Amino acid sequence: MRNLTTLRHRLPVLRRGRFLTGEYNEALEVTDTRWLSPDGSDLTQEQWDDPNMRCFGLVIDGRAQASGIRRPALDATLLLVLNAHHDVVNFKLPDIPEGDNWTCLLYTNMPVRTELPQFGTGDSYQVTGRSLLLFALEAPSRATQLPSIRKLPVHVTSDQR
Repeated sequence: MRNLTTLRHRLPVLRRGRFLTGEYNEALEVTDTRWLSPDGSDLTQEQWDDPNMRCFGLVIDGRAQASGIRRPALDATLLLVLNAHHDVVNFKLPDIPEGDNWTCLLYTNMPVRTELPQFGTGDSYQVTGRSLLLFALEAPSRATQLPSIRKLPVHVTSDQR
């Protein structure tokens, strides 16, 4: 639990006071959230209505408006992947403007790791059954977020709950 609290503390995008809407902000040219299918594309209504859908992702864009002031934020962009299926699902890591690599911050089926692995945008990640993953996008234009992400804990164990 301590490491999850640390994640929330170090990632301001998880503490915003605005509701996420999923609507496109024309002035900022960004959508605060996107729901993704395993192929990396936005979920369609048909996919939302499919009772057999077991794996999806949520992108929370750190560039989206963080307060009532209409200006882009400089927070980390996150990708949360949930797989309720019993088997492995290949999930394509989405391309996000200004981003190069995704760093895996949390993986429930591999709670103890010696390092935080990185993956390129567009890479396919094998999400094991019944797991949750949290990735952070590394954007060179937002260098202020990188030190914070690099200092995140590399493991979450059951005895810390």
